[in-house]
Amino acid sequence: MSVSTSKAISPDSGEHWTEPGAFRVAEGIHRIPLPLPMDGLRAVNVYAVETPSGLTLVDGGWAIPEAREALEKGLAVLGAGVGDITEFLVTHAHRDHYSLAAALGTEVRARVVLGSGERGALAAVRRGGNGAIAQRLRTSGALPLVERWSRIEQPTHDPAHWRDPEVWLEGDTTVAVGERSFAAIPTPGHTQGHYVYADHEAGLLFAGDHVLPTITPSIGFEPVNGGTPLRDFMASLTRMRALPDLRLLPAHGPVAPSVHARVDELLEHHEHRLALSLAVIRANPSTAYQVAAELPWTRHEHRFDTLDLFNGSLAVMETLAHLDVLVARGVATRVPAPDGDLFSAG
Repeated sequence: MSVSTSKAISPDSGEHWTEPGAFRVAEGIHRIPLPLPMDGLRAVNVYAVETPSGLTLVDGGWAIPEAREALEKGLAVLGAGVGDITEFLVTHAHRDHYSLAAALGTEVRARVVLGSGERGALAAVRRGGNGAIAQRLRTSGALPLVERWSRIEQPTHDPAHWRDPEVWLEGDTTVAVGERSFAAIPTPGHTQGHYVYADHEAGLLFAGDHVLPTITPSIGFEPVNGGTPLRDFMASLTRMRALPDLRLLPAHGPVAPSVHARVDELLEHHEHRLALSLAVIRANPSTAYQVAAELPWTRHEHRFDTLDLFNGSLAVMETLAHLDVLVARGVATRVPAPDGDLFSAG
């Protein structure tokens, strides 16, 4: 989803948040944007935290040459190199967060830390399977999308980029980062094992993809089944709202002054989408695919039929997640059907 240029300026740099470099966000903490040349998100923010024994990085980037080069240049601004990295605190197991951390962790013997809810996703990527996504698309009635995916040659993945981490996080815990103490908080929704890291003393939240300042994270697009992703996501947002307000350090987008303000916007956005979805199935029983086709997409309110295959699939998965919440709230019913489950109001 695109955003206006003014909203994309990051206060730590005074430039568009994707501009390369190393930008101080707090004492001993720098934001280093790494490029995503084949991704509409354009870049991912990696945060370098200085400690007496080296650097801890929050997230690692995508294991491609362009990202590694940008990381090395950013670290050089700090008078450091990849050999100074001692630990990666990864928020979740998507390629733009995990794969470079896994590769560099092996190379420089840095510890990689990840939420235990990502075990299944890592194993699925190593197997090269996307069967869970295809099954959810079929359940959603999106057979045309399944057919289009079947004609695309699936990329091969280097298993080393998807190895298990050295440390699996379980539940709420605390991670020592040099003389700092980060609260590691499970925030399922975007992925089942997503974690955020809160430095309460410094007033900072390393939010990964859980709270993004200008876009909404995808919901339900994972290589494994499990949970109720939108209900989990909204519960995780509500939990963030109950914590003291912190400065937002997102994985995509500019640094922002208030986690609470953005959480309120995200919750309002999803309540609005729930209402739109309910209105569609109140008019006619529909599959998730049919509901998605009736809704506007992105902040520019594009028609569903103008979306590319990947974004169309994201839209269907997110619609399915919204419909499941309506069922959980008791305002909709779901009836299995061979050509896609039918949702009705009531």
